[in-house]
Amino acid sequence: MTVPALWAAAVALGIFWGAANPWSWLAPFVLICAGTLVLARPICWTVRLLVARWTGTVIPPGYRRPGPVMQLSTGYWWNGFGYERTRRDALMDQKWRIRWKDPANWRDLRFIGIAPFTAGVVAALPPAALALVVLGLGRPGPVPRLAGALGLVAAVAAAPYAWRPLAPVAARFLRPSPAMVMADRVRELTAQRADTTVAQAAEIRRIERDLHDGAQARLVSLGLSLATAEKLMETDPRRAKAVMREARVDAATSITELRELIQGISPPVLTERGLLDAVRALALDLPLEVAVGAGARPRLDPPIESALYFGVAELLTNAVRHARAARAKVSIVQDDAGIAIEVEDDGRGGAEPRDGGGLAGLRRRLAVFDGTLEITSPPGGPTRATMAVPCASL
Repeated sequence: MTVPALWAAAVALGIFWGAANPWSWLAPFVLICAGTLVLARPICWTVRLLVARWTGTVIPPGYRRPGPVMQLSTGYWWNGFGYERTRRDALMDQKWRIRWKDPANWRDLRFIGIAPFTAGVVAALPPAALALVVLGLGRPGPVPRLAGALGLVAAVAAAPYAWRPLAPVAARFLRPSPAMVMADRVRELTAQRADTTVAQAAEIRRIERDLHDGAQARLVSLGLSLATAEKLMETDPRRAKAVMREARVDAATSITELRELIQGISPPVLTERGLLDAVRALALDLPLEVAVGAGARPRLDPPIESALYFGVAELLTNAVRHARAARAKVSIVQDDAGIAIEVEDDGRGGAEPRDGGGLAGLRRRLAVFDGTLEITSPPGGPTRATMAVPCASL
């Protein structure tokens, strides 16, 4: 009822200034338009929050999200619409362009105009009954007092039900249209594809760097050692044997590095025995006590298994490096709707996704499969992270 109250105040202001003069209504008209535009979005946010809290019905806002603002080599800032000299100007220009072109604004204004005459009428019953109580009990005589008592009964009886029409009205007029949902989904998938492409390129560069700096360098050294040993075999056999021993050590080290590299790309135990055994094998290699539990032995599509495995590896690695945990617990639960993995540690807590961090990257990788990552990590711990992916078992 905030916006109708604003309208009533503007009308009263126009009457006070003089209803006979048409120009006296210009200021109230501007007040109505500006006030409605300013109040529309916060009121609709509040309505969505109340409906979600009272009924559990989540109404997606559907507002357009701003894209990244980038500085070009020329020094200008690009915000997706135009070029600005400073980052502040680019953000301000982007904000107002999105605000005016967002169809969700017109949806909010439509709700502001419809809600007072639908759900607002019913919601106004308890306040109106209370006003009747004040007026009735404040006057002498049996009839006003009876009217006040009836108003009190009506206010108490209608209060638990007066808000209920708000939920269907809000769900009907504040929910994004199918076209807007589809457009948001297309933008989300486009961003996920870009993130996946960047992640794959970074992974390929990491593999190339590890091969070049590790295994390739050791194999080159191994070849040189074998060539040296071949030349020394006839002239200095003792030194040739020493060179051969060094070559054997280099060969063993190269095999270890290649095995670790393969483990980081696709662990053989994950391919052969599945997610549960792969997580148990990972837990054995970590310097903390990890308990792994599962209701069943899940077998999923290889891309999903790989994403979940490396997600568990990321969370356990964070527990060792950053949280300084001594114990951790991994719980794997699967049903017909999907799979959920909860990783809990007794570390110092304070974990939260940051732009460019490992947790933010993990959340983006799970989003490719419509998965989610929820983290609860108060200061002092414990940290509880839950990965959920909708899927079907094989």
